[in-house]
Amino acid sequence: MTSLLHLRAAGTSLVLDLADDLLPVVRHWGADLGDLDEQDLEAVTATGRVARGDSPFDVADQVSLLPEHARAWLGRPGVEGSRQGRDWSPAFRTDGPADVSTTSDGTQRVVVRGADDTAYLAVVLELELHPGGLLRTRVTLTNTGEETYDVGAVRVALPVPERAGELLDFAGRHTMERVPQRQPFSVGVHSREVRTGRTGLDAVHLLCAGEPGFGFGHGQVWAVHLGWSGNQTTYAERLFNGSRVLGSGERLEHGEARLGAGGELTTPWLYAAHGTGLDEVAGRFHAWLRSRPHHPDRPRPVTLNNWEATYFDHDLDRLTDLVDRGARVGAERFVLDDGWFGGRRDDTSSLGDWVVSPDVWPDGLDPLIEHVHAAGMEFGLWVEPEMVSLDSDLARAHPEWIFSAGGRRGLESRQQHVLDLGHEGAYAHVRDQLMALLDRYDIAYLKWDHNRYLNDAGHTPGGEPGVREHTLAVYRLMDELLAAHPGLEIESCSAGGGRVDLGILERAVRVWASDCIDPLERQQIQRGTMLLLPPEFVGTHIASGRSHTTGRRHDLDFRAGTALWGHLGIEWDLATCTEAELAELEAWVAFHRAHRELLHTGRVVNGDHHDEATWVHGTVAQDRSEALFQVAALARPATTGPHRVRLPGLDPDARYRVTLERPGQEPLRAGPGVVPWAVDGVVLPGRLLAEVGLPMQPLDPEHGQIWRAARA
Repeated sequence: MTSLLHLRAAGTSLVLDLADDLLPVVRHWGADLGDLDEQDLEAVTATGRVARGDSPFDVADQVSLLPEHARAWLGRPGVEGSRQGRDWSPAFRTDGPADVSTTSDGTQRVVVRGADDTAYLAVVLELELHPGGLLRTRVTLTNTGEETYDVGAVRVALPVPERAGELLDFAGRHTMERVPQRQPFSVGVHSREVRTGRTGLDAVHLLCAGEPGFGFGHGQVWAVHLGWSGNQTTYAERLFNGSRVLGSGERLEHGEARLGAGGELTTPWLYAAHGTGLDEVAGRFHAWLRSRPHHPDRPRPVTLNNWEATYFDHDLDRLTDLVDRGARVGAERFVLDDGWFGGRRDDTSSLGDWVVSPDVWPDGLDPLIEHVHAAGMEFGLWVEPEMVSLDSDLARAHPEWIFSAGGRRGLESRQQHVLDLGHEGAYAHVRDQLMALLDRYDIAYLKWDHNRYLNDAGHTPGGEPGVREHTLAVYRLMDELLAAHPGLEIESCSAGGGRVDLGILERAVRVWASDCIDPLERQQIQRGTMLLLPPEFVGTHIASGRSHTTGRRHDLDFRAGTALWGHLGIEWDLATCTEAELAELEAWVAFHRAHRELLHTGRVVNGDHHDEATWVHGTVAQDRSEALFQVAALARPATTGPHRVRLPGLDPDARYRVTLERPGQEPLRAGPGVVPWAVDGVVLPGRLLAEVGLPMQPLDPEHGQIWRAARA
């Protein structure tokens, strides 16, 4: 019987070598290899062996998903740890044959069990290939000895071929998340570490290795993402012998994972995808997220948030007027942001006191909620459950529940500290206060914020590291709330886009991509975010004409045209709008709602445009019957027109009618400065639209156009 296993799904092949009672070795992960018989599979392994020099370390051809020094792997090992300096280099042997099965949804699943009887360690390695081509894997490490085993790291690594010569990952900061950065895949380790207790505004997001110059529609790409909301390490490593891997795992502080006899640690899932171009990679993540049984099964409500409209001014008359104006333009959910609880009149106090303020809301939230419901909208509420103000009843009563290391509380940020949910008392306090709110009021939605880093995050009184336990407690808290209140939805907000990962997305159905709603900045932020998440998960709001974070001014058509592509919302004091602005905003919201099913179920595509001054992106229906595209002028091009725009993702053999859509604006009329097709539309084959394209209607910088393609 062959020791080789070939898994295939949606254009992806994975060949696993399970020989010699060793942990699985990946012989191929990438493009579909087609139907292979046993002889073909043996050839995959045989032809993968290269000439060996004087040393067995010259060739690393036995590198498992959990790399081991004992198999001549000289890079980062899969398991780091020891028993007071012993058992630090495990060599695992499998315990019986692999368990291979297919789940009811078509997911191919492999489970391998192994052990090192000398080091008294056991592992269970799980691997799944989703029908959409997404791969995920994780490891459970168990201490089978009597003495405590101190875990330093457990990492999973996937090999990539030599032609993956360029790396892409993401950097960023507050209000400027998901900034792409590229570099050669050179010898050594390119490591991105999170030490802030959350995924991070500067998160790696996706770590991609690909053929040099790869784009959205060309070049083979391999990408990984760790589904974890706490500290982590994601890395690309290339050794002197040519081996290249992408790997990731939790970043554990000293003493954070001490396994007693029988104790175990299960890693987060490492998600991985291969594709031709970044769009195909993103499509695999999107298909997996949309296939889960708890994926939202109703249209994503257009959300009106009061933050940039009223800030801490919670005046009932002003808020109900905002609700009425929001209902007029088509909003379907109203979210009351910061300032509704305790003594919270600014950002200096009361975090942790999750009780409706009797001063601001003497009759509770009922009058506002009743008005929201009467306007035909759902009600949502902002919370920041993990944070605490020193000026709060909670901090005065339980200072021991605040993270502290070395007898110090760490730097204060935004007048707040972090509540250690690893303390059962702190956990119960937050849970009970949130449960009381959800039991008392009809709250459909929680905007869950998280504004401060978990630096110096130690348990009191000893100061032991507590990030891992806190992260698991956050998951448990969300799970409890969702179980007790079916239908409740949670948004992950963390100073904007600081907690965007597939761990939190097991609970949240929306992320706040950034605190910056400037549409020029949002073009990049949303493009990067949607490489991992489909649009229906990404909060995209229409803000006021002058950006709250950058001070830039933009016309409504660019603000709305940029926000159109995600989970649409409004964050604007509508009382300041003219009648013309309200009418135009209403038209944009109606346009979004009319095309929401396409936007939230279709395939996201991006054009590899020849000039970075112009960006092209869109959503194509799964059956390719229709598509929407945005052509955005982010800057002035170096040359004058005609600038042709190619439309990716359409059926090359179908004909499409392409029209220029102008929600809330007058239609174009023929004349100088107008490209002829934009007046009445044009019918062309999909192949021509993809290869030749259409000339764009001239645009001033920081303006956009919406094009619609419908099968003719």
